[in-house]
Amino acid sequence: MNRIGILFALLSAILFGASTPFAKLLLGSVDPWMMAGLLYLGSGIGLAAVHLLRWMRGRPVAEAPLRRGDLPWLALVILAGGIAGPLLLMLGLARTDAASASLLLNLEGLATMGIAWIVFRENVDRRLLLGAFAILSGAALLSWQGHAMLDQGALFIAAACLCWGIDNNLTGKLSAADPMQIAMLKGLVAGTVNLLLAFGRGGVLPTVGGLGAAGAVGFMGYGVSLVLFVLALRHLGAARTGAYFSLAPFVGALLAVVVLHNPLSLRLLIAGGLMGFGLWLHLSERHDHEHAHEAMEHEHRHRHDEHHQHAHGPGDPTGEPHTHRHRHMPMVHRHPHYPDLHHRHGHAH
Repeated sequence: MNRIGILFALLSAILFGASTPFAKLLLGSVDPWMMAGLLYLGSGIGLAAVHLLRWMRGRPVAEAPLRRGDLPWLALVILAGGIAGPLLLMLGLARTDAASASLLLNLEGLATMGIAWIVFRENVDRRLLLGAFAILSGAALLSWQGHAMLDQGALFIAAACLCWGIDNNLTGKLSAADPMQIAMLKGLVAGTVNLLLAFGRGGVLPTVGGLGAAGAVGFMGYGVSLVLFVLALRHLGAARTGAYFSLAPFVGALLAVVVLHNPLSLRLLIAGGLMGFGLWLHLSERHDHEHAHEAMEHEHRHRHDEHHQHAHGPGDPTGEPHTHRHRHMPMVHRHPHYPDLHHRHGHAH
């Protein structure tokens, strides 16, 4: 079991889920589109401040920086997840009811897993599918408000979820690089674009207190959460990370009981039971078979474990963990594994 990857995914879901009730508190005085821009920009500015502080203190970062070859993937990630996704969501929300929107937003988890399984050939067995179905059923139950109506707005929201599914999978292509750098750039660019779109629609900035609150929620719920999400992708792959992240609505619902004084309902308890069952199926998964590693060369944070037995040149860093470009020789062996950076081999479905 990759405990560190699972921990990153769960912490990411907790932070993002916790941001929902706090964002709802702010939405009473802030336009939704403006709120999206402020949350993304808050994440980007907050992470930029952390990055600057880290640089000023002269602390070396044992992470691989983004390279020129990563920029096309990063541009697609920002376009799909930071710009197209929120834009389609706002178009959908303007054309459909809240119950339908809440239910349809659960399609993001299915889109993430489907793309990972079909396009990127990640292994998704029946146990993982059943666990994901239980988690997503719990999320759908939480979102159900007694009725739902599919209309033109539903297509926009479904398209937004598809964009976020693409975003999650493409971010996996970048997960070897510095996650703070990825999240910072996504927040700054997506936040600026969404803010300009909000101004174009006649939106106005909230008070100074509202700006500070939105920035803080964005930094933790979007910025730090995304950093943890990228780290989880590095260890677990997109399908499993997306499944764990689907727990976020339950975290938000629990906090709403405390923060917004919502009643503790039977629906919440049943949803929690479904999600707990799905989480147990995922935590007890064991994927073990003989597999071949092809020769490859890449750069990422690592220690010298069984997959990293390479010599160092005179310019390579000392101490562990560290990052430098290194080459993997072909290897065939067997052990439990997830589709991490070194185990993204195909499977017969």
